[in-house]
Amino acid sequence: MATAQSQYGTKPETQAEKPIPAGVRIGHVHLKVSNIEKALGFYRDVLGFEVVITDNQSVAFLSAGGYHHHIGLNTWESANGKPPPPGSTGLYHTAILYPTRKDLARALERLMEHNWPLDGASDHGVSEALYLHDQDHNGIELYWDRPRDAWPKASDGSTTMYTRQLDFDSLMAELKDGEAVAGDERLAANRLDQQKL
Repeated sequence: MATAQSQYGTKPETQAEKPIPAGVRIGHVHLKVSNIEKALGFYRDVLGFEVVITDNQSVAFLSAGGYHHHIGLNTWESANGKPPPPGSTGLYHTAILYPTRKDLARALERLMEHNWPLDGASDHGVSEALYLHDQDHNGIELYWDRPRDAWPKASDGSTTMYTRQLDFDSLMAELKDGEAVAGDERLAANRLDQQKL
């Protein structure tokens, strides 16, 4: 049987003999940060997560929608620390899934309101994504998934992915019904050279 080719490679023919249950998901991420107050300034104030509990010194737990926590932050081993140097292993990014395309547009609007820079922005066929870093240079992906029946398919019917330029105008048009949309000058300032992604 032929494998499905995409720009990311091929789908391997060999899979786990006993696959993990389909309902398993990533529950939360716990990040080492250099300063709790600065970290809350990003995850609470810029992204809008709710603080569940914090001691305001060394640890904080944040969530969306009343869950016990989606994000943990601590300085237990990293107070006043520096980001790992380039070439180091570690977490590439934390991906935060938004329920709808309109919610992702609101997230982009929030970033622009806080003048938070983007590192990248892409349409992957299965999803649309914004890429950035937090105050400690931890990689962040903000994204929404297209409905499964809209995901691109290879010739053998398997799901495939690609990286194309994100259509900022189309994304921000999600906010047109009575919601303020960022000025063209701020949107233009956040546009990226997609050839680098």
